[in-house]
Amino acid sequence: MTAERMAVAFGRVLRGAGLPVPLDSIVTFVQCLDAVGITDRNRVYWAGRSTLVRRPEDREAFNVAFAVFWDQLSSGTEHEVIAQETLTLAIDEQDDGGDGVAEQSDDTVTLRFSAVETLSQKDFANYTDNELVEAQRLMQRLRFVGSPRRSLRLRPARSHHSHLDVRRTVRSSFAHLGEPVRRQWRQPSERLRRLVVLLDVSGSMEPYARAFLRFMHAAMVGRQRVEAFTLGTRLTRITRELSHRDPDKALARTSQQVADWSGGTRIGECLRTFNDRWGVRGVARGAIVVVLSDGWDRGNPDVLAEQMQRLGRVAHRIVWVNPLKVTPGYAPLARGMAAALPHVDAFVEGHSLEALEQLAEVIHDGRRIHA
Repeated sequence: MTAERMAVAFGRVLRGAGLPVPLDSIVTFVQCLDAVGITDRNRVYWAGRSTLVRRPEDREAFNVAFAVFWDQLSSGTEHEVIAQETLTLAIDEQDDGGDGVAEQSDDTVTLRFSAVETLSQKDFANYTDNELVEAQRLMQRLRFVGSPRRSLRLRPARSHHSHLDVRRTVRSSFAHLGEPVRRQWRQPSERLRRLVVLLDVSGSMEPYARAFLRFMHAAMVGRQRVEAFTLGTRLTRITRELSHRDPDKALARTSQQVADWSGGTRIGECLRTFNDRWGVRGVARGAIVVVLSDGWDRGNPDVLAEQMQRLGRVAHRIVWVNPLKVTPGYAPLARGMAAALPHVDAFVEGHSLEALEQLAEVIHDGRRIHA
């Protein structure tokens, strides 16, 4: 028996026991079996336990299913479990969306998956719906953490160069007959800067907006202080809609909230609304502002330049993510992009997962990158 046949057969046993076992977990289980082998019961058990069990309440059912499965293999009745299945492993690097579907017999199991390396370098505009779901899982591994800032709150410290904590010093003196034998100190604490994400949902950004929306959700569930907005013919705040941990529910609520999806673009007017209602009043103060847009604006470029300047006065850093920057020979010649670029601290690509990983590094390191 091969590792692939064992993984597929055991996966079917677990599904029959009511456990959710997606195909990517089966593929990971196969890779683990290739590393530990399929002859040692204990190694096979922990390989399956670590890759196929996602909920604590499924452990008991997994243990029972594994015991029955292994006993049948040991007794030489593996054909009853596997049922003469044929396994095919295929790597899909791109879905051509064709109408033709290859016919397969009922006893053939096909595992199809996209290599992570290929998916990370693929342009978001060429993603299929299934690849977007897979990209959502990969985006959740990214951590968009900027440089911390000093808070007004104080925390206990050991340094003698900090502030004297009178209350804790007096309290500790009670154990020494009121003598302040050991003095206590405090120092300013640190907290993460707020992350503000502005997504352009105009018609020119439609191929990338659906992927960027999943990126915004991943950033939302991975941090505590994130504000999310969409830019189109009007400004829409979607922080509450994207805060749901279930990505499908979060995206469904967001699509209902955004009424100008794939419409026109008035970035300058939207930024004016943002600065007047949220940004200058506190949301953008000391925050890292990330603008996801190709820079195509139908409004007055002077208004956009003015509002970017206002935003730059209160924000800690402004990062502009343009998916068109990766195009050979690209230059920021669009009126909106040319007006905004002088007020941007970092101008980066955003066309792929690999580019988003670089964006996370830019946010964390505070590097200045321009065209």
